[in-house]
Amino acid sequence: MIQRRKTRRIEVGDIAIGGDSLISVQSMTNTDTRDVESTVTQIHRLESAGCEIVRIAVPDTEAADKVAAIKKRTTIPIIADIHFDYRLALKSLDGGVDCLRINPGNIGSREKVAKVVAAAKDRGVPIRIGVNAGSLEKGLEEKMGSTPAAMVESAKRHIGILEDLQFFDIKISLKASEVLETLEAYRMLAKEVDYPFHIGISEAGTLASGTIKSSVGLGILLSEGLGDTLRVSLSADPVEEVRVGFGILKSLGLRERGINLTSCPTCSRQEINVISLAREVEEALATVKVPLHVAVMGCVVNGPGEAKKADIAVCGGKGIGVLYRNGEILRKVKREDLISELLKEIGLMVGEKG
Repeated sequence: MIQRRKTRRIEVGDIAIGGDSLISVQSMTNTDTRDVESTVTQIHRLESAGCEIVRIAVPDTEAADKVAAIKKRTTIPIIADIHFDYRLALKSLDGGVDCLRINPGNIGSREKVAKVVAAAKDRGVPIRIGVNAGSLEKGLEEKMGSTPAAMVESAKRHIGILEDLQFFDIKISLKASEVLETLEAYRMLAKEVDYPFHIGISEAGTLASGTIKSSVGLGILLSEGLGDTLRVSLSADPVEEVRVGFGILKSLGLRERGINLTSCPTCSRQEINVISLAREVEEALATVKVPLHVAVMGCVVNGPGEAKKADIAVCGGKGIGVLYRNGEILRKVKREDLISELLKEIGLMVGEKG
């Protein structure tokens, strides 16, 4: 049983972060925020995939002016990602965003930060201090290098500024593209503050390589109890970030949502095409939100044993599959009918679980 770090609780819209709250899954749109239609469409896709908080980039005044229109057409909490110009944060707050993400390395002077903090406090909007190894304050990087210690120092400096301004509705991220640097930074800061952490591996890579890097890094942090909300940063469709994020949480027993798919590695014993069958099942069940354990097994060696652990399972035979429900054999089904029959049984179980 993973013992999570005790943190303060904040709220981003209607999503609680920290304390005893569930670890939430975030993503970020890759549309042009100035294009309201495409941005809203992508946010709806992300929400359908299970995304609980979405971040949008606000690179200029035109984008900031579109925030209100985006908020009116969406229900999911929205974070405004702000760099370089504090006035964009003020405009985003006027547009109704649920949280701000500011980068201490480039947001500007203390006076500018104070204006953002005052406006956020008036609206009850939290702020994420987002520290990235690749964009540390110039003087700090020159003194300490792009190191975990420098990231922690950056976070502490800006926590201090917000606390001096009597603002405590804070969450923190310390992201690097290297797993070990990210781990060290979060571990160091966890010993000094009790603010909730947003975790992620920055610029993790493509769907394949980024999933591997993120799963290793986030898996280690989460197993150590560190992390209250997360984003898997991929060079891919943002919907994939949500799927991977929930997959990581489910594998550690930290969330139950959607399908937990067990499928065997292929070998010469397989008597049905496990690769294509598992892919078909995964794609067909991508939108199921009810937690279900589904097993797709290729032969009789491990198949029956895994079937006993699953809610619904199929075990391969010669041109057929044996369907199981709650470990009990239901019937044999021809390969050509296997997907439809499997989905029929899953549909019945989803209906029962509500």
